[in-house]
Amino acid sequence: MNLDSQTPEENWKPQDPITNGRLQEIRFWVTIMKEHALFIAAGLPCDQPQLIAEARAFFERFQALEDKVKQAKVISPKLLAEIIAAVKALIAFKRGLLKMIIQCQIRTAILPLFLDHITREAIHFLEILINPPKPLDSLQQILKRAVFWLRIMKEHIEFIIHLLDPSERQLIEQAEALLEVFRRLLETARDLESMSEADPRFFNAAVRFIFEVNDRTNELRDFKALTHELVVLCRVLSIIPDPVVTDHVRREADKFLKELEAFKSVTNICESLLSQNANN
Repeated sequence: MNLDSQTPEENWKPQDPITNGRLQEIRFWVTIMKEHALFIAAGLPCDQPQLIAEARAFFERFQALEDKVKQAKVISPKLLAEIIAAVKALIAFKRGLLKMIIQCQIRTAILPLFLDHITREAIHFLEILINPPKPLDSLQQILKRAVFWLRIMKEHIEFIIHLLDPSERQLIEQAEALLEVFRRLLETARDLESMSEADPRFFNAAVRFIFEVNDRTNELRDFKALTHELVVLCRVLSIIPDPVVTDHVRREADKFLKELEAFKSVTNICESLLSQNANN
């Protein structure tokens, strides 16, 4: 995605204020971006004061935007342009950091995959801002979104495993079992997404898969909630720097579950059409 050529500000002029469900979506992602900046600042080494200051400046910038969107009843074109500019700048900052880490220019406590992970989330948010999402009305669209979220969920588990102390064997075993489940789900989602390009009228295996993803994501969400509670109560050994980390990944699982509810409503329609076709 070319951030500069996609929609340059001089040519892009939003006309209508944003209301209703999309307002809630923007509120969610602005808070996520704020927390990304917090995590980056916490993981940078003390010999990089300029980068730490930049990360903190992004935290403050998104905190101010968070206050604005929480108070807003609509997202005005001016505020929308302000959010877009902030997200584009944060993506560039994340990519710059990742490049420096990959090239061994700086050494940090931030995993390169984590930086790539949060960059993909920011790009997803930017796409939502620039191209208002349309209702997901096909299994192909649903499967594409499922691939995005399943990769996010899989990586959350990997990060949790790396942050837990090796002595936390029971929690690590639970996380590793979930990781195998989500690796399989992601691989299957990619296969089904590719098959859906044939544009079948019915794809009942994909319908069944969406319901399975919902069940497994509920299990993951419960594991994340347990981990968060243990961190808050200081009942787990880890290098998790702040309970915000575990709350962050739990909220993203809740977000995926909310989207899955919408997916299920579409797939229910698909199943109904399939039954009608069978009866005829």
